[in-house]
Amino acid sequence: MMVIMEQLAFLINNFIELSAEASPWLLLGLLIAGLMKAWVPSKILSKHLGKGKSAVIKAALIGAPLPLCSCGVIPVATELRRSGASAPATASFLVATPETGIDSVSVSYALLGPVFAIYRPFAAIMSAIVTGLLVSTVKNKNIKTPTLEPETKSSSCCSSSTVKKEIPKSNTTSTCCSSKATNEKIKPVSSSCCSSGATSSVAQAPSAQLPLLNTFIGKTKTGVYYAATKLIDDIIVWLVIGLIFAAIVRTFLPEEFLLSYGSGLPAMLLMIAISIPMYICATASTPIAAGFIMAGLSPGTALVFMMAGPATNISTLGVIKSEMGGAVLTRYLLGVALCAIGFATLLDFGLNLFTIDITEQMSHSHEMLPQWFGLSCTALIAFLAIKPLRKLVI
Repeated sequence: MMVIMEQLAFLINNFIELSAEASPWLLLGLLIAGLMKAWVPSKILSKHLGKGKSAVIKAALIGAPLPLCSCGVIPVATELRRSGASAPATASFLVATPETGIDSVSVSYALLGPVFAIYRPFAAIMSAIVTGLLVSTVKNKNIKTPTLEPETKSSSCCSSSTVKKEIPKSNTTSTCCSSKATNEKIKPVSSSCCSSGATSSVAQAPSAQLPLLNTFIGKTKTGVYYAATKLIDDIIVWLVIGLIFAAIVRTFLPEEFLLSYGSGLPAMLLMIAISIPMYICATASTPIAAGFIMAGLSPGTALVFMMAGPATNISTLGVIKSEMGGAVLTRYLLGVALCAIGFATLLDFGLNLFTIDITEQMSHSHEMLPQWFGLSCTALIAFLAIKPLRKLVI
């Protein structure tokens, strides 16, 4: 009984630690997705990330430098898809973004040396492109259509829509866009919503920038509100499931089990099987991979962990299934697995060919973000995810 209680306590502790690790990046991803929803027109995303091979390459190059983890990329990719990005481009973005980033490249250089710092982002971008091209082989009828929200058209008094009004019988013809009057006793209005007269422009000059400021604040509020309500409601279930699976893997699968398989194809396949349900971001995977290498695992096998771990977890796979369908999910997994094994094998071959010793370039790791900050972000996400509590504030 005591052993079960200890294991349960260890599982809960791992879940809390993983949540604290993921939450800051998840909030960053939600914020980016909300602002993108409010500020980036759908036509631009559809144009650059729509159909064609160029969209896959663009998505990989856009996603690679972003400092988002495998959970933080989910809301951004979801919004990309709903804004008009094609399934191949979305898949490419989902691979490139969590596998590498500016932060993970710097950590890779500090912990694993210049070889990993160069090879890792290259492998991530190429993996994203290959995966996107694999997804492009899926027929359109097998790709789930994204849920698009209708855009609200702004209307003004000068819009083309006509509104019937009762006009009193008089010699005065007046509309919001014309102030032509036949009765001289009636004083003309100096300003109107469509007026361009000198008097109007002088009157409005002191507050010319006010509408721009109001538009900026209004759009930003709309984006943040969308991220804190609709978007978080759509992804929170899969996020929780993914974190629970990751905690189970961390609790009941010791590192010694991986090291017992050594290196080579069997070890790489096992690493992929373990990485699929696991949550790990690119930055956090680096010190773990360094520990694997120091314990005797080949650099290529450690690279499999750093590629497949961030790009695949239960949360990401669930969102892909719900947003794009099972056929896209199958190609996605196949692309990530094949690329991870291929680039890992190539890395081991190159290191042996040029007699490069990675262990000589390695150093110790440090915590990237304080735990109190991660726990605070976790509490904020939990608060936003509970609708009755959220409605009290928002």
